Amino acid sequence: MVDGDDIGQDAMEDDERAAVSFPFDRMTVQRFRETFPRARWSDRQRAWLVPGKTARRRIERWMAREESRVDPYADAKGRDAFEFEPILSPYLGVDREGFRVKTPYSRKLVEEIRQVPFARWDGDHKVWRVPFASYEDLVDRWQVIETEAKRCDPEERRKRAEARKGTDEERASRLRAAERKRRRIPLPADDLPPLDRPIATTAYGIVVVSDSNGELVEREEIAELYPALFEDHVWATWRTPSLDELVHTWPSKVEPGEQERRRGWWLPTLEELREARRTARARERRATRRTSA
Repeated sequence: MVDGDDIGQDAMEDDERAAVSFPFDRMTVQRFRETFPRARWSDRQRAWLVPGKTARRRIERWMAREESRVDPYADAKGRDAFEFEPILSPYLGVDREGFRVKTPYSRKLVEEIRQVPFARWDGDHKVWRVPFASYEDLVDRWQVIETEAKRCDPEERRKRAEARKGTDEERASRLRAAERKRRRIPLPADDLPPLDRPIATTAYGIVVVSDSNGELVEREEIAELYPALFEDHVWATWRTPSLDELVHTWPSKVEPGEQERRRGWWLPTLEELREARRTARARERRATRRTSA
């Protein structure tokens, strides 16, 4: 709902925050803001984020009222269009309420489906719901949706992994995974980040740099993993930030510039922190469930 950890629809629900998108017009937005005064727009997700444990149910009631405002024949037109020229796909089902889109998770997929008017996530059945009235919009985006769904299918991923065996790509992937486990990161010797506070990095997303012993990086040894290192760098150790640390981190008001990205770290923006907080909250809840099981 996008950090190394993927955030699925379940994580979005765990965050006690629900996302909703709908066709833009001034009156619809006004009615939405009146109903959900705490909602905030997310440029990255291209959706409104509504906080609260009951947000999803309240959104569904509001969406039902809004759908009744559109062309009263739109649902019938959508049904007829589907019957005349149906989408035949294992990822699409249909019932009395409309269409059900069930795919493997990918951030690109979520963002694409959210652009379909009145599409909503049904957490109980783990599917996206799309009304008949939005069929034409669904058709317009279906090729991208299905292509991405196939790419993320577990069997397709297994085939790609098999095809990569023994290749330079697989060797590079193993190198990156081994390096990540070492929890170290090269940082410019004359421009180190603040310690013990979350920072955004090119290599590992948002992390906390906990220490640096001043050991110089031998560029030749890691040139394949960090090709952009040209000046003196030192090794630093990092860890994953806790949810509490992320919540209490003050965001940067400006996007990182070319210089910040080139040096490899910057102060995270609000959007970056929001995504990291969602990931951390989902991670901590999973850990709590495992402990209590």
